[in-house]
Amino acid sequence: MPDIPKTLQQYLLEKLEGHSESLQLVMMMADIATIGKLIAAEMSRAGLTGIRGLAGSMNIQDEDQAKLDVVSNDICKEYLAATDLFAAMASEEEDTAVDLKNSRAQYVIAFDPLDGSANIDVNVSVGTIFSVHRKLEGVPAGSDKQFLQPGRDQVLAGYLIYGSSTMLVFSWGDGVHEFTLDRDLGEFFLSNDSLQIPKECKYYSVNASYEPFLSEKDRAYVKRLRETGATQRWVGAFAVDFHRNLLKGGVHFMPSTDKAGKGEYKPKLRLNYEVKPLAFLAEQAGGAASTGKEDILNLQPVSLHERVPVIIGNKKEVNLYKEVT
Repeated sequence: MPDIPKTLQQYLLEKLEGHSESLQLVMMMADIATIGKLIAAEMSRAGLTGIRGLAGSMNIQDEDQAKLDVVSNDICKEYLAATDLFAAMASEEEDTAVDLKNSRAQYVIAFDPLDGSANIDVNVSVGTIFSVHRKLEGVPAGSDKQFLQPGRDQVLAGYLIYGSSTMLVFSWGDGVHEFTLDRDLGEFFLSNDSLQIPKECKYYSVNASYEPFLSEKDRAYVKRLRETGATQRWVGAFAVDFHRNLLKGGVHFMPSTDKAGKGEYKPKLRLNYEVKPLAFLAEQAGGAASTGKEDILNLQPVSLHERVPVIIGNKKEVNLYKEVT
């Protein structure tokens, strides 16, 4: 009889034995795993239930919302409000933090409910990214200030990917762990433990269409990446591109751009929902994440929907970029 891999719960109970927050972490992961299963189920029947395409609404960043953006956000909000673990939730689909009315809860969670949602209608992989902090004492649960904590203070961070399989990747500060959903059994099983980013940078993820809008230094850096012999790969879902680079060895580069041609360079990725959690994973996997000037995990957020430039993944490439900027 072949060895049966550990379930998510079995793994956590074993690995977290003696951890001061073991019960809470197990419960958090159970909630997040359920949310992933619910979103994966919606994804799998999106073409049959009329939830492809745009919702006809905009989020606070003036971006068109896909119907599945809204569905995924509602799943996160409604499911977590029905539990008592999280005091508040933040999402790029919400204008402000959401008080979940769980008065005894000691944690807050930030989501990008559906990362890469522009890929939905063409059946390309998308993801969900999450970041957990301890609730700040003396601050109202529904205050945006709950989420203005440095990335280094995260209790838990990770992502789900919805593709040929549904995968859950996370860290509580003890390495990076990967689980795969067995859809027949409805259970996540361990597929990779203690992931490490390979030292060789085989891939780089850059949106080539943005290159004309980059600064001279950033264009020169992209040129250098090409000259290393690394292969360019770009899916357009941050978690998905990050996952490839995590497993195969690579770097993701999303600097500020000047699309208006006014000399005003603006970043794209959101610090609290996207960059902070993946920076936490990158460091735990032996990689790094930087704005080019500062370590992402050391940044003090100043607003809920703040955006930052980022280079993340292979530590050597991240350090080289810091040297040229």
